[in-house]
Amino acid sequence: MSEPIIAVDHVTKQVSDATGVLTILHDISFTLQAQESVAIVGASGSGKSTLLALLAGLDVPSSGTVRLDGEDMFALDEDDRAALRARKIGFVFQSFQLLGNRTALENVMLPLELAGRRDARTLATEMLKRVGLGERLAHYPRLLSGGEQQRVALARAFVVEPKVLLADEPTGSLDHATGEKVMGLMFELNRERGTTLIMVTHDRAIAARCDRQLVIEAGHLLAEAPVPV
Repeated sequence: MSEPIIAVDHVTKQVSDATGVLTILHDISFTLQAQESVAIVGASGSGKSTLLALLAGLDVPSSGTVRLDGEDMFALDEDDRAALRARKIGFVFQSFQLLGNRTALENVMLPLELAGRRDARTLATEMLKRVGLGERLAHYPRLLSGGEQQRVALARAFVVEPKVLLADEPTGSLDHATGEKVMGLMFELNRERGTTLIMVTHDRAIAARCDRQLVIEAGHLLAEAPVPV
């Protein structure tokens, strides 16, 4: 079997407060192969979002390692981690995280421009057309519906052709029907682009569409949940 795209090895996350040391994640280990789709599920406060932040290198574990495409993320300094993240990871958030003073096109162009791509406008235009927003290029986020904003966010995430897409409750701000459409589009793009999808979700129906489910309970990784066939 080829080397995993992500390898999490004995990761623990602790924080200290006035009451002492709180362990958020306890000795988590798992691997993900390229092009897998994985849902991280569990109750609020179970540690799901902390785990996602560690996979992105946005937070640092108290112990253990996370390898992304063979590189030990926490052997790198912050600048090098940010550079690795920019090259290999795309993000989709519950709250869209679009820049309000930039058009849909400019939002999608931004990561390409930061990467020095001279064809940013062309690639961003093509990606927005792919997600059904070819007529909304010049619209600012405030003029777009929630579903349209999340499609802009999907376009921004996929346009850089990341190896890994991290999604944190991507339908949490959307009504059910709109969320279903957005998730269908996300899975389509994931298959087309050969991306590894890692998604935090409370929605069991969405989780069941993934290849695997990782269940987090009080900071512990339980046995993987079966995926219905």
